[in-house]
Amino acid sequence: MESLGILNNHTLLVIAQWLVGIFVLALVVGLLSIAVMYVVDKMQTKHTIRRNYPVVGRFRYIFERMGEFLRQYFFAMDREEMPFNRAQRSWVYRAAKNADRTVAFGSTRDLTRTGTIIFSNSPYPPLAEENTKPRPIQIGPYCDTPYSPSSYFHISGMSYGALSPVAVKALSHGAKLAQCWMNTGEGGLSPYHLSGGCDIVFQIGTAKYGVRTDDGKLDEGRLAELGRHENIKMFEVKLSQGAKPGKGGILPAKKVNQEIARIRGIPEGQDSISPNRHPEISNNEELLDFIAKVRKITGKPTGFKFVMGDPSWIDELIDSILARGDESAPDFITLDSADGGTGAAPQPLIDYVGLKVTESLPILIDKLTEAGLHERIRVIVSGKMISPADVAWALAIGADFIVSARGFMFALGCIQAMQCNKNTCPTGVTTHDPRLQKGLDPADKSVRVANYHKYLEYGVNIIGHSCGVEDPRQLTRKHARVIKPDGESISLAERYPLPAIRRR
Repeated sequence: MESLGILNNHTLLVIAQWLVGIFVLALVVGLLSIAVMYVVDKMQTKHTIRRNYPVVGRFRYIFERMGEFLRQYFFAMDREEMPFNRAQRSWVYRAAKNADRTVAFGSTRDLTRTGTIIFSNSPYPPLAEENTKPRPIQIGPYCDTPYSPSSYFHISGMSYGALSPVAVKALSHGAKLAQCWMNTGEGGLSPYHLSGGCDIVFQIGTAKYGVRTDDGKLDEGRLAELGRHENIKMFEVKLSQGAKPGKGGILPAKKVNQEIARIRGIPEGQDSISPNRHPEISNNEELLDFIAKVRKITGKPTGFKFVMGDPSWIDELIDSILARGDESAPDFITLDSADGGTGAAPQPLIDYVGLKVTESLPILIDKLTEAGLHERIRVIVSGKMISPADVAWALAIGADFIVSARGFMFALGCIQAMQCNKNTCPTGVTTHDPRLQKGLDPADKSVRVANYHKYLEYGVNIIGHSCGVEDPRQLTRKHARVIKPDGESISLAERYPLPAIRRR
């Protein structure tokens, strides 16, 4: 019995040593695995979160995958999150990565909610082989150098400063691959905008960054120099933007480094606050004068960007244009939505001021059509336009071009962390922290930008073909319907009947 106890003690000791050995081995293997994953994550360039947050960032993909099975038990469903829900963002991510964009088991979209848009399919749609490229549309017929882009989807205004240099560089190269334009935003022209060789729309904000004198006035010499630049195709005078109608741009001091200060012509390390309007533009006549001045100096198409408030202002502007003649008209109008905006903004403005584009776009198109000016003044629309359905709706209403900011931010890897104004963006898109910028590889992300553009237009083509047209620009209001409060749908052609052109 005594020997048996000794044997049992010996056996227990061996088992304990064996377990300790397994634990140590597992610990060593685990640590080596973590070290390997750390090195791999830091070296790879395809996933920004993993590069900026090695090993830990991998849990994001585990949680996303598990969310497909557990989301019904926790928090928001696919289409409940704001400002962009999971379904919207997921589609952009898959398009940018050229991954599978199909879904199964039926739509999760609420097709009974008031305002929901649905498209009317044709019984005899054109064959896929009949697909044609969008036809070019000329902008600026009275300019020395008109612009005729063929694409209808482009990159909206995002300033260097609000965006990181690597993000701007990726967008520039991606725009060149996609053959679309890129708007500089109000922060001036940086070398990163030009790095990809894409078409550029130069935005003149209220502070005149990039074309300002020391006292904040328009530098006509610098403007003429930019007008001679081959890549700059148009000039956009910004009156207001969706994030903060009635207030100028806001760039926190922590983002105003030496390079940004030089490009903008402002002091380094101080908040960059733009005036709430152009000092020299206080009425419609002065607006048309300023547009004519920029167009004359540059020789390029010139228009303005605004968020609609009281629609009667458009009537007053149109009256001024008709009194002066077609040549005085802006070459384009960029209509932003009150729920747009990528940067810092006071919450009272971003939540409560201005009209959404779903209301303002039909108003603008109708008023220009009635005045016989729609062919003269091209309409560009922006504001949460990130999916093929958004773009198809805008084309059907009558827009000529659609631009997106946040859609392309998602293509760069943005995860909607809501850190755009804090210099702490975890994906390197809106930060000037060199450590966080390292996660965003411009070479890889530029391809994703081009992929997103390609598959968005492909998705619009799918909708267009289903509706019976070969070119998405042939979509009209009769091709789409909107859900009424009673749950039934009505054709957009009936909901927003196009007015007849009045005599001029």
